[in-house]
Amino acid sequence: MAYGVCLADPAGSLAPVFDVACVALGGLFISSFLSATVLPGGSELVLAGVLHQYPEQLLSALFLATVGNTLGGMSTYALARLLPRKEVPQRLRLVQRYGSASLVLAWVPVIGDALCAAAGVLRLNGLACLCWMALGKGLRYLVIASAMY
Repeated sequence: MAYGVCLADPAGSLAPVFDVACVALGGLFISSFLSATVLPGGSELVLAGVLHQYPEQLLSALFLATVGNTLGGMSTYALARLLPRKEVPQRLRLVQRYGSASLVLAWVPVIGDALCAAAGVLRLNGLACLCWMALGKGLRYLVIASAMY
């Protein structure tokens, strides 16, 4: 199966040919990214729908959902990092205590966005935050996908 958008189909037509699975995976990536920001979203449902329609895309779907959701979380981290640093508020002390490892819980609804923002405000190491965040978000999507099979 071809991935992406072809500029010409095999019959020689110049009309674009869309791989529907590729479009679905692109939608999953966008949904996953937006769901990790302060915008409400349901990337888990989109993942379930993509896997229901295209079970052969399991690895691609897991990868794209994890990357999209992690990048969304890192955008929150980056924006919070731009805020001027002041005295650390009491509510950030827990994140300060556990450091970037606390971002393994960045997938949890409501507190996940706050964890990403807290990590940015605290200027935690970006690479460590990225790794812990990707681990947590990837495991969440893996559990969802395994429940479907």
